Amino acid sequence: MGLDIRWPIGLMFTLIGVLLAGYGAVNRAGSLSLGVDINLIWGLVLLVFGASMLVFAWRGSKKS
Repeated sequence: MGLDIRWPIGLMFTLIGVLLAGYGAVNRAGSLSLGVDINLIWGLVLLVFGASMLVFAWRGSKKS
């Protein structure tokens, strides 16, 4: 089958992670909670998850 759900999930999470991490890096004072920059941290988490999904999708498509 040609349908692999990892591609759109990876693209979506990577895009949202880049946007959120970028916003957290630019707007440092507005997103602090107990001294922790929530937007930057969760943006990086989403970016890593999305990139890993893209890597898994790319590796899965090479085997077929």
